[in-house]
Amino acid sequence: MKLRLLLLGAVLAATNALAEPRGFTVEDMVAMERIGNPVLAPDASRVVYTVRATDLDKNRGHTELWMLDLRAPHAQPQRLTHSDANSSDPEWSPSGDAVFFLSGRSGSSQVWRLPLAGGEAGMVTDLPLDVGSFRLSPSGERIALSMDVFRDCPDLACTRKRIDEKSKTQSAGRVYDKLFVRHWDTWADGRNTVLFSGALDAGGHLLGAPVSLSGSLDGDVPSKPFGDRDDYQFSPDGKNVVFSLKVAGHSEAWSTNFDIFEVPADGGQKPRNLTEENHATDAKPAFSPDGRTLSFLAMMKPGFEADRLRLVLMDVASGKTRTVADNWDRSIAEYAWAPDGKSVYAGADDVGQHRLFSIDVGSGKVSPLTGAGWVTGFDVRRDTVVVARNDLASGVQLFKLNGGSTPMTQLTHQNAAALADVRFGEYEQFSFPGANGDTVYGYVVKPWNAKAGAKYPIAFLVHGGPQGSFGNEWGYRWNPQFYAGAGYAVVMVDFHGSTGYGQAFTDSISGDWGGKPLEDLKKGLAAAVGKYPWLDREHACALGASYGGYMMNWIEGNWSDGFRCIVNHDGVFDNRAMYYSTEELWFNEWENGGTYYKAPENHEKFNPANFVTNWKTPMLVVQGEQDFRIPTTQGLSAFTALQRQGIESKLLIFPDENHWVLKPANSVLWHHTVLDWLDQHLKQ
Repeated sequence: MKLRLLLLGAVLAATNALAEPRGFTVEDMVAMERIGNPVLAPDASRVVYTVRATDLDKNRGHTELWMLDLRAPHAQPQRLTHSDANSSDPEWSPSGDAVFFLSGRSGSSQVWRLPLAGGEAGMVTDLPLDVGSFRLSPSGERIALSMDVFRDCPDLACTRKRIDEKSKTQSAGRVYDKLFVRHWDTWADGRNTVLFSGALDAGGHLLGAPVSLSGSLDGDVPSKPFGDRDDYQFSPDGKNVVFSLKVAGHSEAWSTNFDIFEVPADGGQKPRNLTEENHATDAKPAFSPDGRTLSFLAMMKPGFEADRLRLVLMDVASGKTRTVADNWDRSIAEYAWAPDGKSVYAGADDVGQHRLFSIDVGSGKVSPLTGAGWVTGFDVRRDTVVVARNDLASGVQLFKLNGGSTPMTQLTHQNAAALADVRFGEYEQFSFPGANGDTVYGYVVKPWNAKAGAKYPIAFLVHGGPQGSFGNEWGYRWNPQFYAGAGYAVVMVDFHGSTGYGQAFTDSISGDWGGKPLEDLKKGLAAAVGKYPWLDREHACALGASYGGYMMNWIEGNWSDGFRCIVNHDGVFDNRAMYYSTEELWFNEWENGGTYYKAPENHEKFNPANFVTNWKTPMLVVQGEQDFRIPTTQGLSAFTALQRQGIESKLLIFPDENHWVLKPANSVLWHHTVLDWLDQHLKQ
């Protein structure tokens, strides 16, 4: 039997080696295993990370924990967890003998502990509510964790009882007296995410009921909808906890004012506001290894969510603050202290990449540690740094930095066997003089089977945000290799407003949504066609989502002869209706210079709805019904404008998706519908 298996393996390997190369497909993308952020052991000997696989039968992703021994040069990854429920958010015990993680294997999301010497995972918490996030104290004697509770409830059982009682009532109505009524994809139910703390026994089990740390404040820790454990942190001695919380109260829907608070780890006192003077965002607090300095990221402009995030250091004893590397014109997305406390590792968008940098906290000197590609996460222990990195031709893999220099050692090769016969399209960054003569960057991707002298139809992808980037990054929603795999050339332009090119460049889109960005897109496409003879300008379609979807509607009325077809996913159609129906009002108010009722002319200046009589390009409209950022009526309005004028159009609606298409089967349908639309207008 063993011999038969060996022979079968050899035959399969030979067949795979001889297989004809092919292009990348959506089925490949959906089936790919996705690596999460690395978490190093205290002694840096091992790294734990998550791997998300696709469960096609259940139409969802499934996540498990894996570990790699860094001491053995050719060690193979070891799977740590095996459960029908997800296992996520790993954290090492301080001694390195166990891994704590979140899992719903008990029927609700709780913290579990897996001893690495052997044995099954055991429950750390057994609470009546789901645990959303957690963090261990440096000594492992306490745990901080977050749960959604009714703040007027005296204990967790009260919240559980209210939830159960509500599920049994026949009435479905809800009453609100303030915004948010709904946020991202969820209707408000009266609960806040509150940070708690509890003591752990020697075996890592929670002792008694946890105490509230942030429940006396009106806000969420972590913040909704995308906050995580980076929103709070223990002090090195474990005596205090710092956290970031929005202090807006009734103005939550139009404020970006987050402050850093400090509270004793065992509760009993009202949290103390450490950054009350700054009315913009203060986020991601962390202590230096010696506990003498508190660091955090801060914005300067209240109401602007895409302002530059600067690194601020606060002397714990005096409360005095200073900004580090203030002349470095990049916005920090994530960071961590180096073990010696002399520098900080920071990730930031940088000219079409997302790189890891080292910032000397004394001099402010900034040094790049990684080159091309997109660093999605990292961890540092002792003298070891492990990063999660992807690029336009590879999903995330783990790498080990070699002495803090650009050459890195690849640790994982996820999906190598499954994609062995896939040939990815070659890609290249280019630049051109855009609006105001500024240098603007973009990327082109060749079809996987490109031949010299041939021309190829163009998929012109426009990113959302608008303060975002289509750079050297792998994606699972807008992936250029999908189009390259179908025989298309791809062009992407990081227009004015994109991140990674300096804050002034990012700021320049506010109040000018249809101005400089459209000029950049026109000039960028022309520049790409002029430089790359394999681009067929006469056969091009434009595609975009969110702000990119807005731009599709704007192109319909203001560049109506530019493309043979358009794909508009969750795009803004009418600025007036958008303002009165979206949830995060601060965004629309900043981008348009005020509320609609006080400055309607600003909102109307670049309103796609005002130019529908110019529309003529065939458009595919895609909309998620659970998208509360760009409400469903925006997509329906665009489709109505197209249909009423007799313009060729289709509408694809997902009742169970939000701003993003996340379910595997829906993703497959989305990509095939989009590809059919492009083929119809560019290849037939």
